[in-house]
Amino acid sequence: MSVFEIIAILLTLSALFSYANHRFLKLPTTIGLMGMALVLSLLLVAVGPIVPALPQVAEQMLGSIDFNKTLLHGMLGFLLFAGAMHVDLSDLRRHGLFIGALATFGVVISTAVVAALTFVVLRWVGIELSFVHCLLFGALISPTDPISVLAILKSLGAPNDLQVQITGESLFNDGVGVVVFLAVVGLAGTGHGEHAVGTWPIAQLFVQEVLGGALFGLAIGWIAYRMLKSVDNYQVELLISLALVNGGYAMATRLHLSGPIAMVVAGLLIGNHGRAFAMSYATRQRLDAFWELVDEILNAVLFVLLGLELLVLTLRVQTVLAGLAVVPVVLLARALAVGLPLSIVRLFRPVRPYTLKLMTWGGLRGGISVALALSLRQLLGQEAKASTDVILALTYVVVVFAILVQGLSISALSRRWIKQA
Repeated sequence: MSVFEIIAILLTLSALFSYANHRFLKLPTTIGLMGMALVLSLLLVAVGPIVPALPQVAEQMLGSIDFNKTLLHGMLGFLLFAGAMHVDLSDLRRHGLFIGALATFGVVISTAVVAALTFVVLRWVGIELSFVHCLLFGALISPTDPISVLAILKSLGAPNDLQVQITGESLFNDGVGVVVFLAVVGLAGTGHGEHAVGTWPIAQLFVQEVLGGALFGLAIGWIAYRMLKSVDNYQVELLISLALVNGGYAMATRLHLSGPIAMVVAGLLIGNHGRAFAMSYATRQRLDAFWELVDEILNAVLFVLLGLELLVLTLRVQTVLAGLAVVPVVLLARALAVGLPLSIVRLFRPVRPYTLKLMTWGGLRGGISVALALSLRQLLGQEAKASTDVILALTYVVVVFAILVQGLSISALSRRWIKQA
């Protein structure tokens, strides 16, 4: 199946599901699309014995898509840049300490807690998984994806500071999560290929990836800003922004820097200083409309892909039950990862009473967790296939639970918590 045919199928399904969701279901877009894609996957499995060609075509299409590269080296840069462009830098600066702690120490705390408790839970249900593989699962499941939650919070009129905290954390913890994941892979001595870290000390990896990525994003963002300031033609400026994301992410990856962090920093620079000093009103309007559209389309395709991935995963009853048993573990780790930095922030300024509950239940997992889990097939090789299958199953169950259960209930719970406060 050609790339054009795959894109055509995914865009068509995204459009049809978006229409059906908007017209009939009226769920948050990403939740509705993933739910319908899951139903389609189950239907294809059900009709397989009757019409075997249908699931075979679907599996062939999904088998030809490298989900890891599609997201981590394709969609992610565009999604993070689009998200960062609409974050007010002054708001982000006010909550910088809390956001920084969540995106760094929070990810590390979550990784450690998930690994330790998952190791115990899996032994309890009769599944053997080494501790280092539990660490890999903890690292890939710790980054959060707030897309659906933010839309709900805005519709409920949630306080702006809470929206800024959730947005800021999600923008930075993707990049940090990938670095922690690579560090654990290197610690296990299994890294090879483009994700190899060899024997580098973890601290050196962190500094190079995160700090280097931030400085690189600042540099390319400043170059793009100077170019935007020197012209007043929205077509040219739009191309500059596209080149900044596509070329910048590719260059960061080539230099072994964090592409996600670079795109966040570049997006913040262009979205704040670029918007204020380098663009005309007409350019701002068109640039905002374009990147909002890119964000919506890529998210629609991503969540349809997440739902369809069910067709190519090896799921057994035992691993699905283990995944459900791990869900409370992930939620507990999230509560600790948020609660510890929050307790420090409380020493300096008041914190809304429902912040911990909302950020814990609203800390959804999404595409980046699935992409990192799928990358383990290449990183660990065929000899670790059994462990990879377990990690993939656990990840998929946690992600589906987060998006469908947490995502669907967060609106009612948030409304109640905000009203009680």
